[in-house]
Amino acid sequence: MDSEAIRVDRLRHVYGDRVALNDISFRVHRGELFGLLGPNGGGKTTLFKILSTLMTPSGGTAFIFGDALSAPAVVRRHLGVVFQHPSLDGKLTVHENLICHGHLYGLHGSALQERARTVLARLGLLERAGDRVETLSGGLQRRAELAKALLHQPPLLLLDEPSTGLDPGARRDFLQYLRQLRDEEGITIVLTTHYMEEAERCERVAILHQGNLVRVGTPAALKEEVGGDVVVMHAPDPQALQGKIRGRFGCDPTLIDGTLRVERPRGHELVRDVVDAFPNDVTLVTYGKPTLEDVFIHLTGHRFWGGDSNVGGDA
Repeated sequence: MDSEAIRVDRLRHVYGDRVALNDISFRVHRGELFGLLGPNGGGKTTLFKILSTLMTPSGGTAFIFGDALSAPAVVRRHLGVVFQHPSLDGKLTVHENLICHGHLYGLHGSALQERARTVLARLGLLERAGDRVETLSGGLQRRAELAKALLHQPPLLLLDEPSTGLDPGARRDFLQYLRQLRDEEGITIVLTTHYMEEAERCERVAILHQGNLVRVGTPAALKEEVGGDVVVMHAPDPQALQGKIRGRFGCDPTLIDGTLRVERPRGHELVRDVVDAFPNDVTLVTYGKPTLEDVFIHLTGHRFWGGDSNVGGDA
């Protein structure tokens, strides 16, 4: 327990007859940057709401630094939370937002002013402290949200889709700020995301699909599970090509959303052989090292963005 920031044991939640979380269990280590990766509907937001004490689970248990979620007032002292949707008052200045938030945590006077100045300086916002939030760029607003969450010096930071709405450059900058916080201050960070780039930056990733926890591991270890290269082939008649490749090369391509996928070492050799053998049956072939999206397909049989696409031999 001493090394754990979060312990989740057989957590379950249902909405009516729909299972949003299905007996999931995992651990987050102290000082870890941990990602919850999954498409919409996978269970990320429900899990975030439970961990942030906004929702009571239907079953199972969870602990934050050893304190049970059943004691939310105690747990909230450990938490800094950044929601997917803005929680700052756009008509107030950045500094005014922080002061209002500090009062909620019992901070007052010079101690609050000093703490506000410290977090604003830490996040490069000191010169914008007097600006109304609504005048800031999207990236600066997210940094102001982060400053608010860190004001009371929580040991755990929970972020729900933190870079939603940011352009790629602002997203990279925000991720860099998170890594610096983790490295320099030892804060445990847990974020939900559907961006592969964010998940790649995490030390470990939990992959969620339809309420199930399908795998937890480092991005590198998860990609190693795929094995070799991922070859994707487009064809006018993918089922016919699937049968030809199976008969000629002894491998079994997976048919998903009208394309054929093969996980195979030295994928470039398969590309060459298939094109040479069936030049009129292939319109496009790509191959490359596995990505986290390939991991998701490998583990679930579904595209990350494609919902419940039919996958399999002759489906």
